[in-house]
Amino acid sequence: MHTSFPASPLTPAARWRRFAAPLAFLALAACSRPGEPWHLTDVSGHLPDLNFSLTDDSGAPVTGRSFEGHTTLVYFGYTHCPDVCPETMARLMQVLQRVGPDADNARILFVSVDPARDTPPLLRAYVRAFDEKHAVGLTGSDRAIEAVAQRYRIAYQMEKRDPRGAYEVSHSSGVYIFDREGHARLLATDRDSIDAIAADLRRIIHSKDA
Repeated sequence: MHTSFPASPLTPAARWRRFAAPLAFLALAACSRPGEPWHLTDVSGHLPDLNFSLTDDSGAPVTGRSFEGHTTLVYFGYTHCPDVCPETMARLMQVLQRVGPDADNARILFVSVDPARDTPPLLRAYVRAFDEKHAVGLTGSDRAIEAVAQRYRIAYQMEKRDPRGAYEVSHSSGVYIFDREGHARLLATDRDSIDAIAADLRRIIHSKDA
């Protein structure tokens, strides 16, 4: 998965280590929380609330507050992604199918890590190909995307261009789930089953503490 990475004195390996360490901590921290266990990684209290200033796939400015009242599944990817992004989106569609009517209370936010190519119209066509009702594409300036990615410990980096000028963007592939008040609650990975994600998502949607 792939986009332009802002100029940085860090090497690619150093950048990945900087983001991977906090994620490893989150996975460990989840094991000690009381109450009914989650299927996914519990990140409550370990990540900031949903907060950003970006542009949606209609070209309108949006913030984290724009999605208050909805449980949000936030995924960072890009439309030219050859495999993981479409696979993840397809899995999330299956999750929403499992959730049933409660899915109307959820939104999937597809945040582009390739703003140079992912214009709002392209994002709109991409996310609508998966889901016309629940999925929203988000983009912005390089600086805005970098700020959101750093906020949620997402690593991404543009790879070397091929002779035709095409490139891929390496990026983290987890899906963050925020409750309807914008609090970070869970982290889903490709190791989590569709049923597990659906069960926890339904629980977040119905949570009285959300």
